[in-house]
Amino acid sequence: MDSPRQTNQIRIGSLTIGGDAPMMVQSMAATRTQDIAATRRQLEILTAAGADLVRIAVDSVDDVKALAKVVEGFTVPLSVDLQENYRLAEKVAPFVQKLRYNPGHLHHHERNKTIEDKVRWIAEIAQEQDCALRIGCNAGSLAPDYKQRFPNDRATALVAQATDHCAILDKIDFTNYCVSIKDSDPHLVVEANQRFAAERPEVPIHLGVTEAGMPPDGVIKTRIAFEQLIPHGIGDTLRVSLTVPFDDKGQEIVVGRQILADIEAGRFRSVPKGFFEGLNIIACPSCSRVENERFIDLAQEVKEATKIAAEHDLTIAIMGCRVNGPGETDDADLGLWCGPKSVNLKRGKETVGTYTYDKVIDALMIELKSLIC
Repeated sequence: MDSPRQTNQIRIGSLTIGGDAPMMVQSMAATRTQDIAATRRQLEILTAAGADLVRIAVDSVDDVKALAKVVEGFTVPLSVDLQENYRLAEKVAPFVQKLRYNPGHLHHHERNKTIEDKVRWIAEIAQEQDCALRIGCNAGSLAPDYKQRFPNDRATALVAQATDHCAILDKIDFTNYCVSIKDSDPHLVVEANQRFAAERPEVPIHLGVTEAGMPPDGVIKTRIAFEQLIPHGIGDTLRVSLTVPFDDKGQEIVVGRQILADIEAGRFRSVPKGFFEGLNIIACPSCSRVENERFIDLAQEVKEATKIAAEHDLTIAIMGCRVNGPGETDDADLGLWCGPKSVNLKRGKETVGTYTYDKVIDALMIELKSLIC
């Protein structure tokens, strides 16, 4: 690598990340947390693949109850994703070693409290339970005030949000935290992380291209970002987010380690000519918010059906849930976000309609043909 990492070191249970510690490779359980057997199976698959840490999402008290049973007997360090309900931090912290909160979701609850008060409370819980924190910034779910301040500059908005939240934690002397800044566009991931690392070089960074989609495109997008950041000392832990069947989730760990090995050996992959030209399909990697596994098959069906538009500069987004789906499809030409029994189809920010899983492809193709004809 050209540049050594120079970030602070933080603790996540038995793990140390940052500084000269080895790069950590992690993933996330894709199943509904309340499906205890399936989520435990995810932990088994990811642990067997060599995951250093596994993240699980919770969004309700029932999720917390399930989490308590899911984690029994597992020794791999665990992180919990607080999703839109930061108030669950106190209930979940005893079961995990790390809490991840999204600054863009803190405004949803207890609107009478300031963002700073909410972050302070999360940090106090983390301190009491000896948990690390991740400030998880995502371009698809920016906090409203940052959207208003930087309406046409997502990279600046993301960096500003991340640095502001770091300042809140610094103010209360909480140091056991890292930051992630993610988007589905690897170029934006590179720009935003480079800028953040220049402003806060001591803060450990978790790298990822969110909603990278299905292999091989999802792997290529991720590799593009990682190859431009890691050799320059940016990145202390990473995740490869791929849309694959639940039993294949170990691929995320395998691919992550392969990319690290290639970078370490100087084996850089050139981007195929024209890779960013033509149709761009982005898809989330699935998590416990997905209410119908049919979403994964649907993503494959969309990829196959839309080959007729391969030469057109369009983006189609397929999102697996109704939490992030609506906002994270806004920038796509056509977007699908999935509920338990139906799929919402969008054209830009406007909703076209709601369709069953077996009918939505027909509706999608009508919209697609109107764009390319």
